[in-house]
This record gives sequence, structure tokens and C-alpha cells, in this order.
Amino acid sequence: MKRLGPSLIVGTVFILLALLPAFGADWQAKVGAQSNDKGRQALAFLPNEIWIHAGDSVTWTFEVDEIHTVTFLANGGVRLPFPVGCPGFSGPSASFDGSTCISTPASTSGQSFTVMFPTPGNYKQTCLVHEDMTAVVHVLDTSIPLPHDQSFYDKEAAKEAQDLLSSPDLAAGQHHHDQSKNAVAVGVGKVVGNGGGHQTISIVRFLQPEIVIHAGSTVEWTNHDPITPHTITFGVEPGNPIPPSGNVTVEADGALGATISSTSDSVHSGFIISAPQERIGLPQAPLGKTRFRITFTNPGVYPYKCALHDDLGMVGRIVVLP
Repeated sequence: MKRLGPSLIVGTVFILLALLPAFGADWQAKVGAQSNDKGRQALAFLPNEIWIHAGDSVTWTFEVDEIHTVTFLANGGVRLPFPVGCPGFSGPSASFDGSTCISTPASTSGQSFTVMFPTPGNYKQTCLVHEDMTAVVHVLDTSIPLPHDQSFYDKEAAKEAQDLLSSPDLAAGQHHHDQSKNAVAVGVGKVVGNGGGHQTISIVRFLQPEIVIHAGSTVEWTNHDPITPHTITFGVEPGNPIPPSGNVTVEADGALGATISSTSDSVHSGFIISAPQERIGLPQAPLGKTRFRITFTNPGVYPYKCALHDDLGMVGRIVVLP
């Protein structure tokens, strides 16, 4: 059998390499950051702005216990309510050029999602769970030099996470509640804007988690977070956390209200949330359901939780004395 010469082997290898598809770089980014006790959640893509070449991919790794999605809507696409997402799409990875929507399901720590971008363009990224959690991927032609390397993005992601989690002004926000009243602040947060989009920092805690009252008194919960919904849930947690339980009524000032007479009672506020941010040229948003009141008629210890964030430690209790 005739052996191939070295020059022929080398030539054949080069021909085969030329026929193979070109694979670009795989860039790394993160989804979310949290404090050690999980009470502070940075609702953010980190970093939330990145420049890559056409043919490159980005892998987003989920870093937190709060659920998020990595979502790219089609050009001109409408954001559908969570958890609808992108009907018909599923997969551990995807290619995105703006023509169709792609999205992960609700994902948490340890999961990842890789997206390849074949076509130059500027693509907005969003989380379907958190409205003010956006980013942008700038996809450049391969002839244009990239402004940053992976090391830069790693440092930028760490800085953005630290800035959000350490926000000193939120410490003052923890005292929004009036200590002279039977009042509980339900979370505190703020939305931060930069060149890449929006990031949110939320404290997912009842800021006065235990209150001692007398039978016949009323406790009022108010959500101070501009974007993150919470619930006040006593007893059985509902399958759908969005609507209130049937024993909740709307009071004269628009607040939701209920009465609890036994430690075995179940009462659920539904979403307590601020109104959406106003946008010029669109219809005015309705008022948010930001307050929930419960009157306790009998003594006992009444534990409660946020049905969305109890796994992060968002729990409390009301101690009712005679």
C-alpha cells in the first residue's frame, strides 16, 4: 500500500480545516448576585453590556437562588407575561439573529445558557421574571476590533454586583416603616440605569418581621420596592400566587384587607406590587396594589411568609396577645 508523503498529509489537513465551519469565541457572563443570607438580590445581568464578533457566543451562568430567565425577544416582539416566555422554543442553547424569540425557563443557581450570534447587530436582553432587568449584546463584524477582553468583563461583572449589593442608601430605606404603628415594610429596592440597560437591587425581607399586638388590632403591610412583587401569605400557600384568596376584600382607599380569627386560617394577599413605570406615549398605568391589612380577632402566634421568596428567608410572624 502506497504511503502518503508528508506534504500531501499537510495539504489534506489544511483542506479539511478550510471546509470546517468557523467557531467563534465563547464569552462568559453571569445572571444575578446575592448576599450571603440571600436577603439582598441583584436582579441584573453581569455585566449588562458586552461587545462580541459575529459568530461568537455568550454563556450566561445563573448565580443565585432567585429565579431568572435569559430572554431575547424577536425584533418588534411583544413581551408576554411570565411564564409564557417564548412559545415553541426550548433547548439548552440557541442561535439568535433577531428573527425569533429565544428564552430559558425560570432558572436558578448552577444552570447556564449559551447563545450564538451569527449576525451583526445590537440585541436587547431581558429577564421575563423581572421587568427592569435588561442588558445589550453588541455584535460587530469580524473586521471591527473588539474594545474589551474577557478579563475586563469579569472585573466589570464583579464591580456591578458589588455596587448593587452594597448600596448604602438601601440601609436607610429599611426604616421606611413607622415604628409607632402596626406597620411592616415589605421589601426595599431601587432601579439603576446605565449604558447597557437597567439593573435592580431588592431587599427581599419583611423589615419588621415580628410584631406584637393585641386582639382586635390591625397590621398593615406596604411594599416599598419599585419593581419586585411580594405576597403576605398565612396558612396554605396557593398554587397561583398572583391573585388574592377569596376572603380578601378591597377597602375604600384601594388597599386589600382581610380578617383572621384562628391560627388555622389561610389568607393570601396575592401580588403586592408598585404600579408599572410610566412611559410617554402609552396609556397611563393603573395604581398598584401596594398595601395589605389584616385584623386579628383572637390571641395566638401567626407565622406568615412571602410565597415568592420564603425560600430566600422572607418570613415573619404576628404575636397576638389578649
